[in-house]
Amino acid sequence: MAGLKQELGLAQGIGLLSTSLLGTGVFAVPALAALAAGDDSLWAWPVLIALVFPVAIVFAVLGRRFPSAGGVAHFVGMAFGPRLERVTGWLFLSVIPVGLPAALHIAAGFGQGMFGWQGWQLLMAELVTLGLIWLVGTRGAGSSANLQMIIAGLIVALIAVIWWKGDLSLSTIPFPAPADVSLSGMTGALAVMFWCFVGLEAFAHLASEFKHPERDFPRALMIGLMLAGSVYWACTVVVLHFDLWRAQGAAASLPIIVVNLFGKETLWMACIIGYLACFASLNIYIQSFARLVWSQAQYKPQSPLARLTPRQIPLNALNAVLICCVICTLGIYAFSINLDTLIIYANGIFILIYLLCMMAGCRLLTGRYKALAWVGSILCLLLLAIPGWKSLYAIMMLAGLWLLLPKRTLVTQ
Repeated sequence: MAGLKQELGLAQGIGLLSTSLLGTGVFAVPALAALAAGDDSLWAWPVLIALVFPVAIVFAVLGRRFPSAGGVAHFVGMAFGPRLERVTGWLFLSVIPVGLPAALHIAAGFGQGMFGWQGWQLLMAELVTLGLIWLVGTRGAGSSANLQMIIAGLIVALIAVIWWKGDLSLSTIPFPAPADVSLSGMTGALAVMFWCFVGLEAFAHLASEFKHPERDFPRALMIGLMLAGSVYWACTVVVLHFDLWRAQGAAASLPIIVVNLFGKETLWMACIIGYLACFASLNIYIQSFARLVWSQAQYKPQSPLARLTPRQIPLNALNAVLICCVICTLGIYAFSINLDTLIIYANGIFILIYLLCMMAGCRLLTGRYKALAWVGSILCLLLLAIPGWKSLYAIMMLAGLWLLLPKRTLVTQ
């Protein structure tokens, strides 16, 4: 059976991961971190990257050794068997009804900033965004990667221009002395900032589409992680320097800074780059969902979802995911569902998926990588405790899928 086309290189992988991590958070999270910890947030980013590193290394090693469109579900299956693999796959897919509509709403919000769109106009912007993602997806992973390399470059360029115009330099950064850092403020900032590094699990689904996955996948993951962390840190320097987030709100602070520096006529530039950042994150998630659906359908080769186009694209799986996204988006709009509440529950699912991946690493890896997997497991357990009782949703979803999913009957030919 033909597999997915191996067409991704190192630079494309870096573009895919960095934009996935930046995504919907690049405009809002630095201001939220500054609000939680003030100048201490400048230390919080390096600390967070150090904490995430064990998790990232485990993802990189597993993706290098066992590249698969199944991503984390494949790793879990190798470690604990096909039933938990299937449960993990469905657990990841359960994010679609809550997580993707929320991200779509954030992306469409930049249209509100530019044109004052409301109500049905924002809904149409969300549906058009899904159509653009379908169009990009029909051209393969290489086209997605090339587009997201451009988006990553635009984000970096925007921050660099703000630093230049705002006369920022390393000597002007208000680094507090380590002894003066508030532990409570640092903890609050880290809790907000962790969500910037949700995206590794989506990137894992693309491991099998690298030309040289054993070499380029781990490099792309680690370099992309460092690039995204550096951009977040640079954005935090900007919002601290201009001190606008308290009055303007987190999401609006960076566009307002752009307007203050370059004039009102440049608001469109900030809004377009913000929209593209959200689009990039949505794109990699939807393409990853499609690859997961395709990989999970392989047990039943005659299924339309198990087929590839002549260009080795899982188009039927992509169509199924996008149809689900459209239905959920229309339902949330029709019933005016509060997305802020729903996204909290989706965050618990992401942490649980990370925990399952780390546990798989404990089983599959050896030596120092096994030790890092144990460290990552402990970190994920601590993160699962942060949302408190809201984490029960993810745990109940895992238990429900384990009990309710019917046993799979393999088809033999």
